[in-house]
Amino acid sequence: METLGLQLSPTIALNLPRRPSKWKYLSGFAPLPFATAPSFSNTSIRRNGVTRMQVVEEEYEVKQMKDMAAAKKRWEALVREGKVKVLTPREAGYAIQLSDKTLLDVRPSIERQKAWVKGSAWIPIFDVDDSLDAGTLSRKITGFMMGGWWSGIPTLSLNKDFLSKVAEKYPRDKDLILACQKGLRSLAACELLYNAGYENLFWVQGGLEAAEEEDLEREGPQPFKLAGIGGLSEFRGWTDQQRVASAKEGWGYRLVFSARLLGLILAADALFIGAQQFGRYLENLRSQ
Repeated sequence: METLGLQLSPTIALNLPRRPSKWKYLSGFAPLPFATAPSFSNTSIRRNGVTRMQVVEEEYEVKQMKDMAAAKKRWEALVREGKVKVLTPREAGYAIQLSDKTLLDVRPSIERQKAWVKGSAWIPIFDVDDSLDAGTLSRKITGFMMGGWWSGIPTLSLNKDFLSKVAEKYPRDKDLILACQKGLRSLAACELLYNAGYENLFWVQGGLEAAEEEDLEREGPQPFKLAGIGGLSEFRGWTDQQRVASAKEGWGYRLVFSARLLGLILAADALFIGAQQFGRYLENLRSQ
């Protein structure tokens, strides 16, 4: 599942992780200040502070889960009532080739630049947050420490201009096929567009990651299935998508990642030996 603890709007709440489950909703989480009553020891203060942080974190996670459950019910109703039509990736490819339907890619730029459908339009519903205010920096640091270093997921923010940009390009009676990497964000985008008056909406079930190479005409340096991975897990080849690819490609594919692991080990050894030598050099300077 695409996951980030983000509020889409008052009517949509998205969990867009690939982070450890206990911390997966921690982006943007602001812990309560520690109690500082003079009669408490520092250890007691820290314990009380940690306890309060854990309580708030659990309450926030419960709220996110409830919001997500409510959003899923709304999305299921849109599909069940035929307000959003469902297409497989292969059916979407046929629709693009044989009709006037437009594929609207709503993925963030970090995924789009790896692989995209030829001729598709791109208006992200979320994109990489490049702002440097204190709140965003705190979320970026927290996200990195809580699994971003492994998954490569950046801090994303809601594209507030999503609806206006779609409205600039397409009339409300236009046939639009919406796709993201795994199918969650594009379904949320369908809800936004439907509520804005768009009625001819098609959703690519499972997202571009579910597409085989022959389903859609691809452009970009990577296969669709690998566009949503990153971080150290991608570098080492330890994602589910890469395991499937290695099973198909054979030993040549696996050797690439084995060589990367060997390179990491050698680099770590070189740094360790260099640090030792530098320490001895400093000791010699002090002794002279």
